[in-house]
Amino acid sequence: MNDNPIKVLLVDDDEDDYILIRDWLNEFQLGCCELDWLDNYQAAKNVIASLRHDIYLLDYRLGAENGLELLQFSIECGCSSPIILLTGRGDRGIDIEAMKAGAADYLEKSQLNAPLLERSIRYALERKQAEQKIREQAALLDVATDAIFVRDLDNTILYWNKAAERLYGCHKNEAIGSKTAELWQEKKASLIQSALNTLVKKGSWEGELYQSTKLGKKIIVESRWTLLKEYENKTQSILVVNTDITQKKQLESQFLRAQRLESIGTLSSGIAHDLNNVLAPILMTAQLLESQLDDERSKRLLPILINNAKRGANLVKQVLSFTRGMEGERTLVQPKHLINEIKEVVRETFPKTIQMSDEIPQNLWVIKGDSTQLHQVVMNLCVNARDAMPNGGKLSIRAQNFTVDENYSQMHLDAQVGSYMMISVADTGIGISPEILDRVFEPFFTTKELGKGTGLGLSTVLGIVKSHGGFVNVQSDINKGSNFQIYLPAQEINEIQEETEEDLPLGEGELILVIDDEDSIRDITKKSLESYNYKAITASDGIEAIALYAEHRNEISVVLTDIVMPIMDGLTTIRTLQKINPQVKIIAVSGLFSNEKVNAITEVGIKAFLSKPYTAQQLLQTIGNVKGSEQ
Repeated sequence: MNDNPIKVLLVDDDEDDYILIRDWLNEFQLGCCELDWLDNYQAAKNVIASLRHDIYLLDYRLGAENGLELLQFSIECGCSSPIILLTGRGDRGIDIEAMKAGAADYLEKSQLNAPLLERSIRYALERKQAEQKIREQAALLDVATDAIFVRDLDNTILYWNKAAERLYGCHKNEAIGSKTAELWQEKKASLIQSALNTLVKKGSWEGELYQSTKLGKKIIVESRWTLLKEYENKTQSILVVNTDITQKKQLESQFLRAQRLESIGTLSSGIAHDLNNVLAPILMTAQLLESQLDDERSKRLLPILINNAKRGANLVKQVLSFTRGMEGERTLVQPKHLINEIKEVVRETFPKTIQMSDEIPQNLWVIKGDSTQLHQVVMNLCVNARDAMPNGGKLSIRAQNFTVDENYSQMHLDAQVGSYMMISVADTGIGISPEILDRVFEPFFTTKELGKGTGLGLSTVLGIVKSHGGFVNVQSDINKGSNFQIYLPAQEINEIQEETEEDLPLGEGELILVIDDEDSIRDITKKSLESYNYKAITASDGIEAIALYAEHRNEISVVLTDIVMPIMDGLTTIRTLQKINPQVKIIAVSGLFSNEKVNAITEVGIKAFLSKPYTAQQLLQTIGNVKGSEQ
């Protein structure tokens, strides 16, 4: 208490009670008291309305009126000072009613004495001071970003700030007086009990809690608990400060995933290089055998080998495409062929409970893009559609020409005026709720069970489409299905001529220098060249190649060199050969072609390159082009 006298107003129509209370006040140790006495209801109303006193003592019996009515009047007048109700005899009903009306205490005169009255007044004043502090701090607490609340030992909410309203979706009026279990669910009960034990021992506790709000949203909070002690150092309540770290934990998880993916990407690049070196001789050997064998059975089997080697090479390209980003060779792609390929995969691999249909009109425009990446886009959408129909349903793929005009472009920020090819993938599955529809393209966001989805499928779709200059729309209804529409810039060319098998271009006895550290690739390349009227000499590294070129400079027509080699790499070899002969014609070869590597090759003046594995036709065609060009 401060040094100022405590102003007390007693309203009692019994003078003897006034004298007794006056004397008791003089005995108080809590401080000096100034007592004013009124003996009637009306006079008390006028004085109370002036709000001049620190505490009020009201007798329950005041003639025709009573102290309970005066208590209610005081509250209505805005009186915030504690009010203690006095009664001649105890009545539990009046006691409860008085407390509900806002009385600080209810005392029976027959049992009243100086220490009891002093304690009641002291508690009432201390409680008022505490409440005042809370009210003063509440404004500051309401602007805090952390959820701050006070609960008693029975888990009943006593205070609830604005941030708590936002985090738990529960208004203050609803929260105060409610149990914490009614507002959210704790996921780990054992952790809560352990936290309470620590709180009792040390007076505070900090840790992470996994909760589910009243609305069902799963959150992670960094929680700090502090015991609040009042009235003779007895624990009255617990102050809780919760910081929402859900997004932080998600970012940490994403970072760890990204690190793992980076490691996988580094590993996959090395594996891809080795796989391409394995596939290259397989493909070329099979093609060579195809032209030399007369056995009909072998001729039937070799195309299977060739096609699967090509598929393996495409799979390697897909892995590299994902791990590197959105790099890739852009060519004219006919959507009809793309969709037909995917249809075959879907029919062979998807459950028979899923019915597939397509709508591919004639005269579709063409797309300039990376066919592998575009295949990945449509395939990812089909896989998502399959997962959305665990009990079966209908999957439809549709393509159409689409022209974006000024009106459309103004209504869709990602759309530019021009011609587009629209490919839609629709299903009759479970649909996507409006709450998460805007998040489906976020990296690592998934609604699938743990271990059944990376959350990268749709983000990869969006990334590839955007890298092609396109955009994506999605519509979905719960329990009705979803429709994903991808729009890709198109060229108004109606058909791409089907590739026809041409006779492979023959050589005229020219000498080709083949440089590769893989024995099998050197051997099969040499045999293939010799089968088509070329001569070939081989080198296993750059140093050997330079020696051979210096010896046969005037005979060698074209140099075919791998880029990734031990001892001396391809780029160094190329530069050295160019110093020997600035007009040397070189074809660069690699199983790990990135934009960075292509740029490096271009910088040294090489315009022709092959990606492993390559077919005999690609090899011969490239050599033919280089022979007839100026390096």
